Amino acid sequence: MSQSQPTAPPIFSQVDVSAGSSDTASGNAHAEHSELLREVLAAQDRTNEILEELVGVMATGQKQRAQELHHWRTANPGLADNCREAAESLSRVHLQYLERLTEEICDTAEGMEDGEFMLNEFVDRFGPRLAHLNGVIQVLAQLSSDPESATSLQ
Repeated sequence: MSQSQPTAPPIFSQVDVSAGSSDTASGNAHAEHSELLREVLAAQDRTNEILEELVGVMATGQKQRAQELHHWRTANPGLADNCREAAESLSRVHLQYLERLTEEICDTAEGMEDGEFMLNEFVDRFGPRLAHLNGVIQVLAQLSSDPESATSLQ
């Protein structure tokens, strides 16, 4: 029995390097590259237009929100001042809470690394309160911020 061995594909292929064929191939390649570059440029221009529209839409929303906050502060100056004081007080409470939280992490780090129970217990104990406290501080800070400082951040 004779076994036929599969033929391997050739490692090298023939390339035509004659002068006559390279001029037309080169001309076609240049035209094709130019056309591809034009298409890429047109797509980039369209992308830029879309991004400009998106920035405009987002800026409009931010400006409207800033105007609403300004009107609210103008209509409620006493409440805006109270919000500022409350935000400062809650920020101090927040710092104390973070100190207790970091101490708890340092004290129970090995337990949290070794078992999921300790980590879940920690997250259940500190997570929701921290998330809600951050949200309340953010709302109070937005309601109490100066309109000049808010527009200078934009």
